Amino acid sequence: MNKNNTNIIIAVALVLIAATARVASASLQMPNFVPIAAISLFSGAILKDKRAFAFLIPLLGQFAADVYFQLFTYVPGFYWAVDQLFTYAAIGGATALGFGLKQQKPLNILGFTLGASAIFFIVSNFGYFAHGWNGYSLSGLAKTYIDAIPFYKNSFIADMAGCVVLFGGYHALLKSQIVSQQHAKA
Repeated sequence: MNKNNTNIIIAVALVLIAATARVASASLQMPNFVPIAAISLFSGAILKDKRAFAFLIPLLGQFAADVYFQLFTYVPGFYWAVDQLFTYAAIGGATALGFGLKQQKPLNILGFTLGASAIFFIVSNFGYFAHGWNGYSLSGLAKTYIDAIPFYKNSFIADMAGCVVLFGGYHALLKSQIVSQQHAKA
């Protein structure tokens, strides 16, 4: 199997992982314990030669979970448009950050994961502020981000674990393919 086919299979798996993680997180009452920034970062880093596809993958995962919530649970999948647009923009921002990950070394991945998680936190919560839930003032903005810190903790842990699994698994898979090809040639 060549690298492009591997990337396509991984991309489809990412959509399923993103949707399943969101649904499981809600079912287990673990708010925001979803590695959505990690999935977005990984998609951008691995699929950077197919940028439209790289953006589409994590957005489809998010959208699939939103549809599931809307149709099959009491949790609204499609909520306030302003908030939701910022959430989708945050996913796009984390994906775009992945394009800049040139060398996929552990320390680089750690730094980019911190950045992707921060982008998602800042942008998605700004959507909550833009909706006006805490008022349109500096104190309302501060309250929005302070109130979101407990949710960020879960997102951050999920993103860190997600990047270890995604990047580590991807590189292990590529390495096993190379070894298999070398054995086949011998």
